[in-house]
Amino acid sequence: MADGTPPHHPAAEAPAPLLAVRDLHAWYGESHVLHGMDFEVRAGEVVTLLGRNGAGKTTTMKSIIGVLPQRRGSIMFEGRETIGLPSRRIARLGIGYCPEERGIFASLSVRENLMLPPVVKPGGLPVEDILALFPNLKERAASQGTKLSGGEQQMLAIGRILRTGANLLLLDEPTEGLAPVIIGEIGRTIAALKRRGFTIILVEQNFRFAATVADRHYVVEQGRIVDRIANADLEANIDKLHAYLGV
Repeated sequence: MADGTPPHHPAAEAPAPLLAVRDLHAWYGESHVLHGMDFEVRAGEVVTLLGRNGAGKTTTMKSIIGVLPQRRGSIMFEGRETIGLPSRRIARLGIGYCPEERGIFASLSVRENLMLPPVVKPGGLPVEDILALFPNLKERAASQGTKLSGGEQQMLAIGRILRTGANLLLLDEPTEGLAPVIIGEIGRTIAALKRRGFTIILVEQNFRFAATVADRHYVVEQGRIVDRIANADLEANIDKLHAYLGV
């Protein structure tokens, strides 16, 4: 500029979050479980909800996907408010939910389980790509659900939502009850999905596992976020995490 003042360039605006949860309240009947949950997730991130049993982590997941109808607040996905939509409409926007109980069809084969969910939007992985992600499942493609180990059932539950076209994956306690070697395989799979561009919200109590896969962590207590910790700062906050999680 003529007076020697350098030109002003406004800072680039940060991209809008893929998911923004604001002042979310939820109820089971008359039981008020979520008390103003507030967090966001950017595209391509792996974010965990850490907390003790009963803190409200699973209720948050069920509220996002819409299977818990008693909700108040705001849940914005890709800039669209979803709080008043039924779960089938929310799923079609590109959100996939893998519940803790897995929901494998015991009488169907691995391949049949993978073929069962409808493709709701472009971008879903073909069955052969899913089997390539999970070599254990590829070997057991003709096996019935009843013949699978707990770890293989978890892999199948995750693999099933990859076919739908969802780009936001909600994984509820994917390592619960699994052997350490299988937990390692789940971790490698989550890392591979992140490289493919999936965004993942992970409900976990095992923060050691969460530290191997996540970018950021939200600590949940009594239905609200009480702390936000970057993965790089996890070790520095280890004593605080022990207190939060009671471990």
